[in-house]
Amino acid sequence: MSGQKRLILASQSPRRKELLAMTGIPFETASVEIDETFDPALSVEENVLAVSRKKAEAVLRTLSSADANAVVLGSDTTVVLDGAALGKPGDFDHAFEMLSALQGRSHEVLTGFCILHDGNAVMNYARTTVEFGVITPGEITRYIEVMKPFDKAGAYGIQDPLLACFVTRIDGCYYNVVGLPVSKVYAALKPLFPSEG
Repeated sequence: MSGQKRLILASQSPRRKELLAMTGIPFETASVEIDETFDPALSVEENVLAVSRKKAEAVLRTLSSADANAVVLGSDTTVVLDGAALGKPGDFDHAFEMLSALQGRSHEVLTGFCILHDGNAVMNYARTTVEFGVITPGEITRYIEVMKPFDKAGAYGIQDPLLACFVTRIDGCYYNVVGLPVSKVYAALKPLFPSEG
């Protein structure tokens, strides 16, 4: 293993693990709690990049000097409606309110990512437009009760049963909506892991 870079995903999200595994680059996961509150002085784009970097830096700080050549990937996803970021819902009512606002129209999903290695930071983000058809209050209630989307920005997972039935259009990277823009992340990681490409 000497000289071999280790890739560490700064997340315990099962969705992000599945997406990063698509690259074929071996990795491990680690995460630490950070404050993910957005800074109102920054744009949504700047915020997803800043939170991604905070996640990666927090994991990097936990590594020993023996792991100095580790590559750490942090990412953050948010849903944007009418220019305002929708975070994770606090409870059922909050989730219901979010999904009610999203139904019958389009919104954007932004995922920022930060790759830290050898004192360098590679940062980028992806934007995808998603359109939902009309979802009745009863259908929203059923989705929340069954899928419990409280750990998801915008109170939904595009890959979830029940919710997938209402996605009428996607413009951009589907995987970005799930939680990681795989093509952009792979393009950024490939130079660091040439033997895996």
